[in-house]
Amino acid sequence: MHDRFLNYFDETARQGSIRKAAAVLNMSSSSLNRKIISTENKLGIRLFDRHADGVALTEAGVVVLEHCRNTLFDYQRIINMVEDIRDMRTGHINIATLDSVALSVLPEVLDTFRASYPEVGYTIQTAEPHDVMQAVADGTADIGLSFSNDLHPDVRCQAEKSTPIGAIMAHDHPLAERDLLEFDDLVPYPMIRSYDSQSHRSFVNEAVGGMGAQISTQLSTNSLPLAKAMILKGGGVGIYSKIGFVDEIEDGRLRYVGINSPLLRELRMGLLISARTGLLPVQHLLARALSKSLRSLRLDS
Repeated sequence: MHDRFLNYFDETARQGSIRKAAAVLNMSSSSLNRKIISTENKLGIRLFDRHADGVALTEAGVVVLEHCRNTLFDYQRIINMVEDIRDMRTGHINIATLDSVALSVLPEVLDTFRASYPEVGYTIQTAEPHDVMQAVADGTADIGLSFSNDLHPDVRCQAEKSTPIGAIMAHDHPLAERDLLEFDDLVPYPMIRSYDSQSHRSFVNEAVGGMGAQISTQLSTNSLPLAKAMILKGGGVGIYSKIGFVDEIEDGRLRYVGINSPLLRELRMGLLISARTGLLPVQHLLARALSKSLRSLRLDS
């Protein structure tokens, strides 16, 4: 049935009168009556019994009315969904992330996302793993990108990618041809590490302590570009995942060698969201795009 007739039929059944329904629908009684009769003729069955006080649904009319109202309800849901999609074109998204992800994943994803949603704004803050997790837990970040092995109770992981931490060095470093390293192999060389090396929550500190090794950190920095520049110049061995060094590793300027540590080899990078509140539509779309990009990275081979 034509979508307009659904409204005509529903209103006539609601009013119990063609005259009253026509007044609500802002049309003439004769026009409304003709449309109902035309549909009845097409169906080959009466939908209303006419009487002096108005109209009453026939048994067939009761069945058709249920269909009409279900269809109208579904149509309204579609309208609401379209409005939600329109509203998704604006908004603001707060992201807390590791600097390695900010450098390697976010620029491309945000550039693509911006083309579809140019009016969306972003606040992006880089932080150490624990602080990223906490920002999502307390609601100051809508989306977090960090290691997900030890989730906060108020945080859930939407997507994960195996992201082991290993040794990253210049292509001509003495250890560059090794397939696997022990922590003791790193002892003679200066280490370059992220700023969380000064924290008791550091995954690397936990792994090193468990192995009883004594490695020295020559440079701790929260600047991944600085760490990368120093490693490229042969100024030390970096203890990082591949995520901020993928291009340099793939073009041969840097070499990644795994470290024989169950803890470091089992680390996972995750897209983190609140376990207590849902994402708004536009935030959900960006989270999906980031999840897809994260899963596509070559980090564990």
